[in-house]
Amino acid sequence: MQVIEADVIIVGAGGAGLRTAIAVAEADPKLSIALLSKVYPMRSHTCAAEGGAAGVIKSNDNLEYHFHDTVSGGDWLTDQDAVDLFVNEIPKELLRMEHWGCPWSRETSGNVAVRPFGGMKIMRTWFAADKTGFHMLHTLFQTSIKYPSVKRFDEYYTVDLLTDDGACYGCTAIEMRTGQMRQFRGKAIVICSGGAGKIFPFTTNGAVKTGDGMAMAYRAGVPLKDMEFVQYHPTGLPGSGILLTEACRGEGGYLLNKDGYRYLQDYGLGPETPTPVLKAMELGPRDQLSQAFWHEQKKGRTIPTKWGDVVHLDLRHLGEKKIDERLPLIRELSAKYVDSDPVTTLVPVRPVVHYMMGGIHTDIHAATPLNGLYAAGECACVSINGANRLGSNSLGELLVFGARAGRGAAEYAKKGLTAPSERLDALAADSEARVKAWFQRTQATDRVPDLKKRLTTAMEDGCGIYRDEATIKAACDIIVDVRERFKNVALEDKSSVYNTDLYQTLEMDAMIEVAQTVAVSALERRESRGAHQRLDHVKRDDEAFLKHSMAHYNPNGEPRIDYLDVVITKSKPAERVYGARAGGQSAA
Repeated sequence: MQVIEADVIIVGAGGAGLRTAIAVAEADPKLSIALLSKVYPMRSHTCAAEGGAAGVIKSNDNLEYHFHDTVSGGDWLTDQDAVDLFVNEIPKELLRMEHWGCPWSRETSGNVAVRPFGGMKIMRTWFAADKTGFHMLHTLFQTSIKYPSVKRFDEYYTVDLLTDDGACYGCTAIEMRTGQMRQFRGKAIVICSGGAGKIFPFTTNGAVKTGDGMAMAYRAGVPLKDMEFVQYHPTGLPGSGILLTEACRGEGGYLLNKDGYRYLQDYGLGPETPTPVLKAMELGPRDQLSQAFWHEQKKGRTIPTKWGDVVHLDLRHLGEKKIDERLPLIRELSAKYVDSDPVTTLVPVRPVVHYMMGGIHTDIHAATPLNGLYAAGECACVSINGANRLGSNSLGELLVFGARAGRGAAEYAKKGLTAPSERLDALAADSEARVKAWFQRTQATDRVPDLKKRLTTAMEDGCGIYRDEATIKAACDIIVDVRERFKNVALEDKSSVYNTDLYQTLEMDAMIEVAQTVAVSALERRESRGAHQRLDHVKRDDEAFLKHSMAHYNPNGEPRIDYLDVVITKSKPAERVYGARAGGQSAA
């Protein structure tokens, strides 16, 4: 097996991975960097982010406002030292992106424009029309090219981490165009592989987001933190799950039920209040808006369609000029996928799985408990998002903690710690044997697509917007069954070159691991908090569960769950309030 050596190895070349690579190169140009990605970097999921990145820039805003919005938005499950660092660092990162060429939208004065986003009481979201992630990803990619120390390995599927005696020294990866396994040896490794939304059937996430990096770290002994907190975005296009950015509501869009009524005012989110205090109606946090849809559906107030029940997004009053200036992609997507021009027509939308608040456990420096291993972006949980991420904090998170992961990895790599070559060779051989075993199976009683459908349906039914003990247990039982049946899968394609059958099988393996941590963590958290809402435990329980759940790998059964205290510095847990109840249809 070919051995490729680098001082720092980065798994994932989306926004977090590219920002990490730049930070390593800036910290020490002498350090060699291997940047691995299973897709070409421009196909990373960061490009799908539409709305913007939050950072204090305007005179009516301040860091304390951003801090408290984020902490309360996360229902006090956020680590407040991490949030404090984040809100202080993100304005600098966004200005740095400006200097690197990110084309932020401007006001007529020439100043950077900001827009309102849900759960934030002040307009602070920087944006580039409604293609912010696209422009940020391209800016980071183009900036990374100027550093000769960054060597890209595009279309390499990373399989396993190489660990020895409590430290990580590299990984194995398959070169997709040849099918050959490679051993990557490094002094520090950073996982930036994105989330795992594809464990659900209806999601904004692209096909690449299957939790590979989370599963690798988990199998290597790093706990996955707060995995029960899965965010539904309230405005996805039915059928496809394509995201309609929160900017639609930030620019003034309405959500209407079948009676044309702005129903959010019935759920503690109204009436509207004037700017700059933005805490009502459509600008409530994502978890509460998605929960309001569920209640409207139960009351028969949603609209039946061939794609299932929906509500309407009304942008017509914004006018064509504003829509074309601020939301051009939204107009295009709505017209193409649901035949609705938002300039003249109501657009059908429904909640859709969008983001995972949980992930690989890291500290405030993006370091995991495994020496030499770091993580950043959606695959990681630092935790600034707690039980519910506020929209436009994630693009900022990948910048701030990607940079910190890069600087931390660079410093660690300078120590020059290595493991014995023969030990790493043995670990790499075991990883290769695990992959080859899939080719050696000749008979199959189950197929990956069938098992994937069974898994994702179980997650939607058992761990959706609302859960209870019975539904979660049912999901847990199905995951165990899928895990057993997965042992009976065999590859239909035995070729080497771009064997998508192989990679979908390896992805399915990761999805099973991640899904089980979500379901078991949800079963054990007997309270309702943020995106985790239980019908049988309807109250938030700070006495018992103001703690991070930690899922530890168990090769012989379900994960072991224990808990870690939340870091609270200056904001004590309180009720989340986004607006007084108003009149109109009864919420009963």
